[in-house]
Amino acid sequence: MKTLLVFDFDHTVIDDNSDTWVVKCTPQQDLPDWLKNTYQKGHWTEYMGRVLSYIGDQGIREDAIRTVMETMPYTAGMLDLLKFITQNKERVDCIIISDSNTVFIDWILHAAGAQCAIDRVFTNPAHFDDRGYLNVQRFHSHSCAQCPVNLCKRKVLEDFVERQLMAGVQYQQTVYIGDGGNDLCPVKSLKKSDVAMPRKGYSLERLISKLNAGDSRHLESRVVGWSSGRDILNEMNSLMKQSCL
Repeated sequence: MKTLLVFDFDHTVIDDNSDTWVVKCTPQQDLPDWLKNTYQKGHWTEYMGRVLSYIGDQGIREDAIRTVMETMPYTAGMLDLLKFITQNKERVDCIIISDSNTVFIDWILHAAGAQCAIDRVFTNPAHFDDRGYLNVQRFHSHSCAQCPVNLCKRKVLEDFVERQLMAGVQYQQTVYIGDGGNDLCPVKSLKKSDVAMPRKGYSLERLISKLNAGDSRHLESRVVGWSSGRDILNEMNSLMKQSCL
């Protein structure tokens, strides 16, 4: 049986937010206040649709956007971790579940030659239209009241594991690596054999600490904080040694 690694993308695989990084391609490297003020909580994808439309209105096209996105920094040690995953594919499957979009993630992974580590990417679909504007849509619809309207990571994870089981692939454990508030929902679904890995100093770590402080609500999984990809790599080496005993 394999171990399943599940990554968030922004502030996890990469050390910034891809949706805000794209603004660097605009002449002012900023957005006008009228556009910023259109954001509504839980509706980030719709907001990004307006941002990308604004970028298109500025005459900025695919090549210029890609050039900027390919400069995104990876989190320290993360490329070493992704290389390790690529070298251990017989024992590790790896997926990304992200509120970014398919175009950004594809560009950023390929820029570093890291795409071979990832088996599947679940994120908002995006494409360039006939005008050369980048369009983004919601990943799916769901009934989870805790998550943004476009993406429940728990549903994505559970559906993936179920499909894999039907295909004859069973995971002995899941390791979930993330940083943000929308990572709490899937973390709460992890089992006793699984590992939740929140990035230290980010909101997921604080939310898990708050959750585990209550007597009636707690996580089943073990919790291991991380600051760099090397911390995750150390945990993976430890898990693999245990599985060989």
